[in-house]
Amino acid sequence: MKTSNMFTLCRVICAPIFFLIYFIPQWLGSEPTGLLSRISIGILIPLLIFAELTDYWDGSYARKNGEVSDFGKIFDPFADIFLHLSVFTSFVFSDCPETGRPYMPVLFYVLIFYREFAQNFLRMVAAKQGTAIAARKGGKVKTVFYVISCFVVLAQELFIRSGLLALVKSYYPGFSMSVVNFVGYGFFAVCVVLAYISFIDYIKNFGSVLKEAVK
Repeated sequence: MKTSNMFTLCRVICAPIFFLIYFIPQWLGSEPTGLLSRISIGILIPLLIFAELTDYWDGSYARKNGEVSDFGKIFDPFADIFLHLSVFTSFVFSDCPETGRPYMPVLFYVLIFYREFAQNFLRMVAAKQGTAIAARKGGKVKTVFYVISCFVVLAQELFIRSGLLALVKSYYPGFSMSVVNFVGYGFFAVCVVLAYISFIDYIKNFGSVLKEAVK
């Protein structure tokens, strides 16, 4: 396997690892600020940073060493969404202990889920027709907001699992995570909008491939 594709594969491997580490404290009955919860958040953040950096490394390495290929053009966006849907799933099925609301609204998750599978279908049809659809600018901007949204939630989890929230509330009893929680919702809302704008762009540029396929 080419080195650039090995970087991409790292994201695929990191996805289930992130999911497991995120939920292990909850499955084992650890308190939100317990030792296991603190250890997990200490692993999750650098793990996701590493996974996201591989997205830069694979493209940079491929261009530098002439490893750009049709396979890489398909594998790279697949790895991105495999990772991000895994992370988003973690956020949908976990509630902020302070607010009792999920970190990511189910509606936003479902809309993104539908968009990404529709995009994957378009890529499969295009590949069948001999066309490899690489990530376009709109798709890259969308991915950037996916990444930002993930770290906004992890920042909230760090605040809670590390015990900083309890410390802040001891000085400011009226402090609430509700506002921060809704800021996260705002980022996810932007993700949904950008996801569909970029999908429309893909349809406009590669819709002819679908028309050819259904003839």
